[in-house]
Amino acid sequence: MFVGYASKHGGTAEIADAIGATLRHAGHDADVVPCSGAVENVDYDAFVLGSALYAGSWLSDALGFVDRYADTVSSRPCWLFSSGPLGEPAEIGEEQPAELGDLTARLHPRWHTVFPGRYDPDLVGFGERMIMKAVKAEPGDYRDWEAIGAWAREIASELSSS
Repeated sequence: MFVGYASKHGGTAEIADAIGATLRHAGHDADVVPCSGAVENVDYDAFVLGSALYAGSWLSDALGFVDRYADTVSSRPCWLFSSGPLGEPAEIGEEQPAELGDLTARLHPRWHTVFPGRYDPDLVGFGERMIMKAVKAEPGDYRDWEAIGAWAREIASELSSS
């Protein structure tokens, strides 16, 4: 299984690592790979793709990966995740990537979920700190590791039963 991710400050990469570890613990091979740059081989039996959300959109590395490999990904089981909202979980339909309709049409994922992210002012530049201050974002790690693990276990279970 291919677990691909696009991460700006490492938080989404850590989510992808946790998903990969959970899949491996359940007995599946899982390669956790950044979506940036060329990927030599995408001949995997299934895909999990995720990206950090910035201004409501997936990062260009993740979207570029989809552009390059949509034909392969859409022919295999696929799950998508987005990471980024801070604080209380979003209502259904909120905080989705702006590209979700296009991603769904192109990849036919079995599921898309949104995980809260983290905000560490020491990891971002001045411009991002000012934006976060303007929207009154509180620093902290809002990721729900139990929810991330449960989602990965659901994927593992579905793969095992197919």
